[in-house]
Amino acid sequence: MSELGPAGLQARLDHIAATEPGVLALVDEPDRRARLQRELDAMPAEGALSGWLVGIKDIIHTDGLVTRAGTDLPPRLFARGHEAACVAALRRAGCLVLGKTVTTEFAYFEAGPTRNPHNPAHTPGGSSSGSAAAVAAGFCELALGTQTVGSVIRPAAFCGIVGFKPSYGRLPMDGVLLCSPSVDTLGLFGASVAAVSQGAAVLVDGWNGATQTEGTKPVLGVPEGPYLAQADAQGLEAFRDQLVELERRGYQVRQVPALAEIDAVNARHGLLQAGEMALEHADWIDEYIDIYRPRTREILLRGRQVCGPDLEAARTGRLYLRRQLETAMDVAGIDLWICPSARGPAPRGLSSTGDPVMNLPWTHAGVPVVTVPAGQVGGLPVGLQCVTRFGTDEVLLRHAADLARVFA
Repeated sequence: MSELGPAGLQARLDHIAATEPGVLALVDEPDRRARLQRELDAMPAEGALSGWLVGIKDIIHTDGLVTRAGTDLPPRLFARGHEAACVAALRRAGCLVLGKTVTTEFAYFEAGPTRNPHNPAHTPGGSSSGSAAAVAAGFCELALGTQTVGSVIRPAAFCGIVGFKPSYGRLPMDGVLLCSPSVDTLGLFGASVAAVSQGAAVLVDGWNGATQTEGTKPVLGVPEGPYLAQADAQGLEAFRDQLVELERRGYQVRQVPALAEIDAVNARHGLLQAGEMALEHADWIDEYIDIYRPRTREILLRGRQVCGPDLEAARTGRLYLRRQLETAMDVAGIDLWICPSARGPAPRGLSSTGDPVMNLPWTHAGVPVVTVPAGQVGGLPVGLQCVTRFGTDEVLLRHAADLARVFA
């Protein structure tokens, strides 16, 4: 990536002005050009990401920009006095904040106006809808999102870009409006694995860029069983085609029985998310319950019924699942799990952001996940979801770069 000078900035903003009305990825900001010019003038002379534009999901606090969280609740309720650590780190590395990107209401399921850049009649996914669409539309080099179930991986796949959810806890969450703190994870969107890796090196705690995997092909494991059966017919057909291509390129692919209790995992994650989201909103629910949109209101009221012991049991289940998955990797001798990034391509319509069920167990276990573009179905992108052991994010991204080249 080259530095973005004044002429490059204006050209990018012209592209955004021409394209954004059909995408609606960005939260409206009348003085965006003037603010960005001021940021460019004050940008550090040197930085790992000097001159890169970055979009910020609108639940992440950013100096100079109001956090609205996709809701009609008053922004003063969740205003904070400091900028999120992730945004501050990107600024120190030389990034310019393009602006806030559209989110579903409080990062749940009530969709915003954003459209899929590949076909505006289809959802871009969610809840990090605007972040994925902004990168796919060429507005910015990177965008920040969050994932509670599938809010980074699914929209990245739907929009045909790279999405990365680090291991739980490797990115600081201060300055972020939380949904379910036991599983919430910041994530990155980029047009390539290389771009995401450069962003991760700036953001992820203790990043080890010297990790070596060159010349080695990971053994790939397919989690066969009821989990995989959750994908739809189009998604499964595309995934089987991906497996054929990977084997043709010399990758060893093993079918590994896994996630036999996926229904219980899904239920446990749903209980955890509802219970913790209700706790996060406890100060606002009574006064503003009629202002929340219907699906948000429903989960908050349901979450209020979750008792403490059940919530604690759901939290304990995260580590149990992680151990199960890593034991299965040991027994089968695999390095990565691979599976569909979503049930299929982006659904038609904008009222739903799609089903995150293919992402749920990996988020619940807190392990690192990346999706790479891996073909199309009916003119819409599909992704390959790659997962590995907790804490080995660097290895995952290095392997993902090779896997992405298979489908480039």
